[in-house]
Amino acid sequence: MSAGSVAAARPESIQAGGGAIPTPALQSLTVRPISHRAAKELLVRSHYLHTMPGGTKLAFGIFSGDRLMGAVTLGVGPFNAHRLVSGATHGDCICLTRLWLDDGLPKNSESRVLAVILRSLARDTSVKFVVTYADPSAGHLGTIYQAGGWLYTGVSEPSVLYDLGDGVGRHSRTFGHSLGTRSLRYLRRHGTKVSPIERPGKHRYVYFLDKSWSDKLNVPVQPYPKSNTLSRFN
Repeated sequence: MSAGSVAAARPESIQAGGGAIPTPALQSLTVRPISHRAAKELLVRSHYLHTMPGGTKLAFGIFSGDRLMGAVTLGVGPFNAHRLVSGATHGDCICLTRLWLDDGLPKNSESRVLAVILRSLARDTSVKFVVTYADPSAGHLGTIYQAGGWLYTGVSEPSVLYDLGDGVGRHSRTFGHSLGTRSLRYLRRHGTKVSPIERPGKHRYVYFLDKSWSDKLNVPVQPYPKSNTLSRFN
């Protein structure tokens, strides 16, 4: 799957779809495919993780006029994410791996951007469901996924990221794509400093593009996590 193969990812107004009538500012936004390079430049600069995930398949830009104001990426995600659904294969699942929008965009921009992208995936791909994660260590609960009706399936298993000497935690897949190897022994032997960073589990959400698959979910749906202090970008 590539951005070019998603015909639905043609320029589409955020206004599309149901819900409350969008403000003129929201009406002026568009969501369309961008190159992986453009997405990476924006996310490395602006997203709190400062990385572009390895295994990215689709990259969307959020534009106000001609100005790029945000990016969303989707890709392979955790190796076993598809196993959340009985009988699913890797091709049935895609993971929403990064979401960043400029603070200057109007309220509800995140929800409307996600709605456009989900409709695009449902209309023009064979993907059956989307998985995403909200990082509680960064103060994220996933409120935008809750607002969009995603199913909450609890907290994922803890994971390990790797610092290659610059203070940035990377998944092994991410540095494997950039360096050509995931072998920590090889990297250390050739002078690359590698330090593991243990990360707690993340809040996990599932959205079924094909609603007939929803009864195949292998894990129980749980009440949404709540907090008195919510981040705007969660």
